[in-house]
Amino acid sequence: MTPFSVAWSDAALDGLRARIRAYRFPNAPEDAGWRYGCDPAFLRALCAYWADGFDMRGAEALLNRYPQVTHRVEGIDLHAMHVVGEAGGRRPLLLTHGWPGSVFEFWEIVEPLAFPSRFGGRPDDAFDLVIPSLPGFGFSGKPRTPIGARTTARLFDTLMREGFGYPRYFAQGGDWGAAVTAWLALEHAGSVSSIHLNSVLVMPAGEPHTEEEKAWRSTRAAAEEALGGYQVLQRTRPQSLAYAMVDNPVAQAAWIVERLHDWADLRERPFDAVFTRDQILTEVMIYVMNDAFLTASWFYAAAPAEGVNLMPEGRRVRIPTAVAAHPDPRAPFPPRSWVERGYDVVRWTDLPGGGHFVAMEVPDLFVADVRAWARGIPAH
Repeated sequence: MTPFSVAWSDAALDGLRARIRAYRFPNAPEDAGWRYGCDPAFLRALCAYWADGFDMRGAEALLNRYPQVTHRVEGIDLHAMHVVGEAGGRRPLLLTHGWPGSVFEFWEIVEPLAFPSRFGGRPDDAFDLVIPSLPGFGFSGKPRTPIGARTTARLFDTLMREGFGYPRYFAQGGDWGAAVTAWLALEHAGSVSSIHLNSVLVMPAGEPHTEEEKAWRSTRAAAEEALGGYQVLQRTRPQSLAYAMVDNPVAQAAWIVERLHDWADLRERPFDAVFTRDQILTEVMIYVMNDAFLTASWFYAAAPAEGVNLMPEGRRVRIPTAVAAHPDPRAPFPPRSWVERGYDVVRWTDLPGGGHFVAMEVPDLFVADVRAWARGIPAH
């Protein structure tokens, strides 16, 4: 294990500010709003704040709030936060983010999960937390060729067992993190006590049987049609996207911010009440400052070759599985009957709010459900 801290040079930050200020915004349809992509007015205001108001050094200090390390596994330097909580090594929990996320997704829930007694909770609910950056994302090293969730599950299992010395652990994930978590349960079940999912990406094979399952299939197809264009490009032509995005922080921000907006639960709160400008820009900075935009998109390119999204015929997750379903515009949750075809579902919670980025959007609901899931399940 090598201790790690975020360190951005003055030259790099000055260069970033210069590129933001020099960006030439394209023409946009009158009153475009969010209809055609990132809202031009929102992006202009965000970039003005980014260049001349955002505390980049403050963001750097925030990202160094928790202990971090890197550890080489199969030639890749994996970055991870490691917070030893009140559990004192007895209840390790692996938390895995997705795209366009990072370890920063979990910032608000780290201390409540690691030190519940500080927040009115029970010390028995405490975890040791391991929160890695996916390969090619954030502060992790970049693979030489695209790898996906199935390979990452193997890397993270090695990281937990051999790097941190946790022979068995809990695992939780959303978005690509849910796929990594599912493959941990499918192919490394001897290491995993139980899993918690706030997305279902690894789907059981087969056709819908009930009217509810058929309705969900239609809803899912509509969401894919409306919101899935980005992933077609990232899956099939990530290098073409890279040529447009490299050394272009405003373009990267627009691509990421559009996802944050479109995938958030905006039924009762406006976008700027779900995420602050500082949260948005800290997330974007993790991609920009680490030149991670392209290699993060490789996760999509690798998925078909690894068979990531479809559970092999005759296979199912046989360890206890908890699901926190919530109103996710990007990936509407399948009915419990569908999920149970592929997972041993022992707990199902319908959260009243929170979109795709549930740990950031409704951290209190997320913490409560994770605590309740793990009670009574031995970690070893």
